[in-house]
Amino acid sequence: MSVLEDMGDALARDVIAAMEELGDERFYDKVSKVLLDASPTMQEAFLTAYRVRMAEKRGRAYIEACLKAKREGGAAPRVVMDQGGGH
Repeated sequence: MSVLEDMGDALARDVIAAMEELGDERFYDKVSKVLLDASPTMQEAFLTAYRVRMAEKRGRAYIEACLKAKREGGAAPRVVMDQGGGH
């Protein structure tokens, strides 16, 4: 990874942890706006890392829910697609 990608990823990890502690699921958007003022390049690196990390988190949660359903004899959870799209 480049220094920019490393920094964007580290910030994304910190923001995700802060979002959980603050209970603010839109906190990443506020940080993104602060970054945009200073460096659009850094903002893009952060948003890319944030999106990828959140997608991975959702994927893992789905896997865990499917395995839990299988182990408990239930039905796997439905797959619901967001309307927002993604990358």
